[in-house]
Amino acid sequence: MARRSINITINGLGRRLKVSQLLIFNRVMETGSLLRAANDLQMTQPAVTKVVQELEYCFEGELFSRTNRGVVPTDLGLLVARRIKSLLAELRLLADEVNDFRGGVTGHVVVGTLISASAHLLPSAIAALKRDAPGVLVTVREGPTVELFSALATGDLDIVVGRLPESELPISNAFPLSHFSLFDDQLCVVAGKPHADGLSAVTSLLELEGVPWILPPPESPMRLTADRLFRISGLPFPADAIESLSMLTNIGLLLEAPRVALMPHRVARQFVRMGLLHVLDLPAIGTFGSVGYSVRAGRDLTPAGQSLIARLRQVAGTVAETLHD
Repeated sequence: MARRSINITINGLGRRLKVSQLLIFNRVMETGSLLRAANDLQMTQPAVTKVVQELEYCFEGELFSRTNRGVVPTDLGLLVARRIKSLLAELRLLADEVNDFRGGVTGHVVVGTLISASAHLLPSAIAALKRDAPGVLVTVREGPTVELFSALATGDLDIVVGRLPESELPISNAFPLSHFSLFDDQLCVVAGKPHADGLSAVTSLLELEGVPWILPPPESPMRLTADRLFRISGLPFPADAIESLSMLTNIGLLLEAPRVALMPHRVARQFVRMGLLHVLDLPAIGTFGSVGYSVRAGRDLTPAGQSLIARLRQVAGTVAETLHD
């Protein structure tokens, strides 16, 4: 598409752009398909195509390259997408604040969760929030740290709850985020309850040589902790290992066969109480790290987001008191 010589100005964008166009563009970005975006938005594909063409005219360049499998954003499309995500996040913030102003905490809070928060901290906080403000919609997304932090930085998420990255790790400062610690947790080694008898006599990590493990994948900050633990203890890296951050998958694997895994102590306690896991009686394994929440730096949270953080702090106070029960 040939470029015009007219510079893009805020007044020009204000006259040409509509919020509905931004929503459609964002959906095309998320689906990678004009057809799927049209179906999701209950529109026709030609209507979606027309909106994309209008935006390409507005921004004086192609936003997508068409392929046999759908559409792929161009460099200009990626640039526009980053800003549109931020604009849509601010519009959602505006809508929530207006609704809150009119009466009662309502709105929508989108939370990213890591393994250290998904078993007890976040569910308890959400339950407390919904008891006090049932009109708040809470959406929870799970994923690795890098993916969640990236989504938080662009405004796709409001809060990320879980293990905070160590300050020396690159990811700690890779995004414009603020991190807040709620409590510190310890690591433990767990096995499935049906297979605990064969491991109940284990008193040191060295006795686990040859035992199959479940470990965090290499891109997870917790993997560095696991690698360090094996190195310090003199335990060779497991020949039989599964790499997974999926809580449900890991619990299923532990119940299926004799296998052990590293887990934050507080998370393990939850599943011990449910009769699913057994914590091996080992000396102190090491520090898991700080568990807390992350938000975008310099950005206000919606009232719903602020209410969720208040509940997180309440639950964390109880967690800190019972970590060593």
